[in-house]
Amino acid sequence: METLLYILISIGIISLLSLIGVFTLALKKGSFEKIILFLVSLSAGALFGAAILHLLPEAISNNGLTMGVALYFLSGILAFFILEKFIAWRHCHIKTSREHPHKLGIMNLVGDGVHNLIDGMIVAGSYLISIPLGISTTIGIILHEIPQEISDFGVLLYAKFSKKKALFFNFISACFAFIGAFLAFFLGASIEGFSIFLIAFAAGGFVYIAGSDLIPELHKETKIKKSLMQLFGILLGIALMVLAKFIE
Repeated sequence: METLLYILISIGIISLLSLIGVFTLALKKGSFEKIILFLVSLSAGALFGAAILHLLPEAISNNGLTMGVALYFLSGILAFFILEKFIAWRHCHIKTSREHPHKLGIMNLVGDGVHNLIDGMIVAGSYLISIPLGISTTIGIILHEIPQEISDFGVLLYAKFSKKKALFFNFISACFAFIGAFLAFFLGASIEGFSIFLIAFAAGGFVYIAGSDLIPELHKETKIKKSLMQLFGILLGIALMVLAKFIE
């Protein structure tokens, strides 16, 4: 029951982040762009750090780097590729505008709902291995969800949703993480090796998101000062995961 409580608290915090988009309305465009790019940098570092310092070592620790673990890792990469390619959902973190349009709101909600479902499974699977691993995984997802949820809110506003409807539907989409968490919690208890699959799968997904979605966004900025700030953000994200490793 203690593990389930940790899972529910973590998923609750992650889901509440879906409401953060409303606070960006008070920011000026220049301030928003500076903040969002730094958050994307921080997210990239945290996801790389969580995957390589926490998730993969945990998946390997029981049986070594077996063919199964390697395939689970690759399946995470492929699954997130499929999400982007065939469900028309993209992990873009730049606010929607005429110069930077996104897909319509409904498709974004569908894709984001699936993504949140998987996030819930990943968080629950991590906690089933150990509470420290669950906390580290939750931190990585939180740092990524902040810029992502801001982007999702912008997409819905661009798709002509009212502010209230955008917040409501974004929150409903975020709550799919609870469904994923319960699925993983009960499957993990009944299917041997399911948690190890989820951990390796999550590592692949984190590497894909950081390398395929976040880093390319950062490459769009070429000014030296801003690029150095991005590098600092990446290193800070990795440092947070190193600190979490020592805490474990």
